[in-house]
Amino acid sequence: MATLKKILFRTLEQLGKEDFEEFKWYLQQEVLGFEGIPKSRLEDACRTQTVDHMFLNYGINTNEVARNVLKEMNQNLLEEKLSNIPSEPTELHSEILTQCQGNLKFNLKKKIEKIIETGNSRPLNEIYTEIYITMGETTAEEHEIRQMETASMKPERPETTIRQEDLFEASPGRDAPLRVLTKGVAGIGKTVLTQKFTVDWAEGKANQDIQFTFPLPFRELNRLKKNYSLVELVHHFFSETRDAGICRFDQFSVVFIFDGLDECRLPLDFLNTEILTDVTESTSVDVLLTNLIRGKLLPSARLWITTRPAAANQIPPECVDMVTEVRGFTDPQKEDYFRKRFRDQELASTIISHIKRSRSLHIMCHIPVFCWISASVLEKVLKTREGGELPKTLTEMYIHFLVIQSKVKNVKYHEKRETDPHWSPESRKMMEALGKLALEQLQKGNLIFYESDLTECGIDITEASVYSGVFTQVFREESELYKDTVFCFVHLSVQEFLAALHVHLTFINSGINLLAEEPTTSWLSWQVFRPQPTLTHLYQSAVDQALQSPNGHLDLCLRFLLGLSLQTNQNLLHGLLTETGSNSEINQKTVEYIKKKINENPSPERSINLFHCLNELNDSSLVEQIQQSLRSGSLSTDNLSPALWSALVFILLSSGEDLDVFDLNKYSASEKALQRLLPVVKASRKALLSGCKLSKRSCGALSSVLSSQSSSLRELDLSNNDLQDSGVKLLSAGLESPHCELETLSLAGCLVSEEGCVSLASALSSNPSHLRELDLSYNHPGDSGEKLLSAGLEDPLWRLETL
Repeated sequence: MATLKKILFRTLEQLGKEDFEEFKWYLQQEVLGFEGIPKSRLEDACRTQTVDHMFLNYGINTNEVARNVLKEMNQNLLEEKLSNIPSEPTELHSEILTQCQGNLKFNLKKKIEKIIETGNSRPLNEIYTEIYITMGETTAEEHEIRQMETASMKPERPETTIRQEDLFEASPGRDAPLRVLTKGVAGIGKTVLTQKFTVDWAEGKANQDIQFTFPLPFRELNRLKKNYSLVELVHHFFSETRDAGICRFDQFSVVFIFDGLDECRLPLDFLNTEILTDVTESTSVDVLLTNLIRGKLLPSARLWITTRPAAANQIPPECVDMVTEVRGFTDPQKEDYFRKRFRDQELASTIISHIKRSRSLHIMCHIPVFCWISASVLEKVLKTREGGELPKTLTEMYIHFLVIQSKVKNVKYHEKRETDPHWSPESRKMMEALGKLALEQLQKGNLIFYESDLTECGIDITEASVYSGVFTQVFREESELYKDTVFCFVHLSVQEFLAALHVHLTFINSGINLLAEEPTTSWLSWQVFRPQPTLTHLYQSAVDQALQSPNGHLDLCLRFLLGLSLQTNQNLLHGLLTETGSNSEINQKTVEYIKKKINENPSPERSINLFHCLNELNDSSLVEQIQQSLRSGSLSTDNLSPALWSALVFILLSSGEDLDVFDLNKYSASEKALQRLLPVVKASRKALLSGCKLSKRSCGALSSVLSSQSSSLRELDLSNNDLQDSGVKLLSAGLESPHCELETLSLAGCLVSEEGCVSLASALSSNPSHLRELDLSYNHPGDSGEKLLSAGLEDPLWRLETL
């Protein structure tokens, strides 16, 4: 297209001043169906600027437009010269488009292959493992690790799944979406999905109806300071389109991929941002994005936005046609990952078997990044250990990961052997700096760091490449992908581990508790004014802080901190951690404190994390006590303490075996037992609560389960309980929630009369799309109650089939 620009420029040079002004006047009018170029852009434009404006406005149709205008001006000789360039629009389009697409596909594939680090240079398509994507979404209020654990505790069952290559396809009952929002916790595989989508398109394997795919990570967009038009923005990142003179993107099928909304530092203001419809008008990047997402700018474009759940609310619901959620690996996909990762299938089988034996590791392998960390560690340990145990807790796994990276650094940069001590003074200094950065940025909620973030933490930016180069896998420099240097840890859990390590080191060295609301200043101040703080104080205050966190944001950090208290783990970090002497007494006090907190009956989610904490401390006494009773069939729930009730909940949720059908009669047919086991009801698909002596009080609790966004409950049998109309009214409040997806409800023999039926009919009118079967036999609905509910069978909006 550079040749065509030169030809057009030389053509305009042959026009006199008046003819050139006339030529520009024609360009301000509609030509061949194209809108005119605004007068303000052309009135002072020289010939080169005019050619540039023509390409911006007409794109690859510029030659056709120029010939048409010259004909209108009776400049036939000049028009004839331009006719030597292929004059058929289809011929010109096809040649330019094919060349531009080929260059773009080649460069995108090359860029992604450079990003993917597989350790053995195998291409993405060879090692890629299918990732579980579902339609819809779950709650986003909790810490991501808690969300992931909740998801892993649900029984695997058929859900509405979707493949990344089908995101923009129509399906029965759904038009093809233009704007897709995909949620998922950190490390769950969102970026890999976008890379796979792009590579498949580039290789001609999928979505060949799409003519242009433009991946624009928010990390790149964050760094843009000047104004751009949409055309200029695309030309800036994808020079192939600029060189081809392609500007009229409304003429093509285009997909924009905006990866990492949670990392966006642009002020996306959907309420107050000006309306923009002109793709050639320059403005700030945030205004461009908001109008693109609104559908005001280039409304025909398809958009794919990925984000961590907590940031998803930045996009108004009316700007999204479809929401999907990345759930990571299912159990079979975990195995598939390891078998693809290792050509040695015996090694893969050993690793899979070990991970299955550790519940905490198995849950974490739901996240693809953790599968990669586990694979790196277990492969190394299996090859070098001498009869020692494999890491079975999260803390052990991350310590090994850190040690392995330290050894790699020593061998690579300091010409040392793997057997040499790996915690040199330089390494210790580096870990202190990284730990400080990890904790401070974690407290600010930042997962990516720029120059200013590093400077605030006392890290010299000139040394940043040394940090990222040495600990490539722990602290990654993204300069290959982005225009400016951007740093991040490979996963949130790595950042939280280093933050916990920093808390531990700081307390050992100075007595300062960085997790306390009002940290102590120094050992000296404690010695002068109050008793000296101890590690016991540190661990107990950390437990208290985690329990006070409404969303569980300190849960994982607490697990790592407690894990670091074990002497065996400190031995693994010999040379980095200061020896603290025998820890058995301190650990036992911490265990007892955690059991006391469990006995105080905190929320189920907090109890589950406390059991994970006990696991990091190698204490499973509560769980073993319940498991032994379950195995022997001697479990009596009559005298269970709150701690043992929590242990039972933890076992049932962790096992996954009893979650498809939960029968309260197996444990205790009582209201008290239901209250204790409510989290298990919430995670089950079918709950059998028939004849359990339940009352109105239970209906209030079950209503909260039905209205929960994360509830799995689809079938509920409450027959033969004394619920009465007052209880059914409470239950109806849950049924009418838009989050309720209950399909079958049995209220047979529950003393329901006309009043209760009115409540049920009202609830089902508010939320008619799920309940298919309603059993009210052996009740007294009266004529009006029966008539109201029977009408639902005829209502096309109701899904009710059996009454």
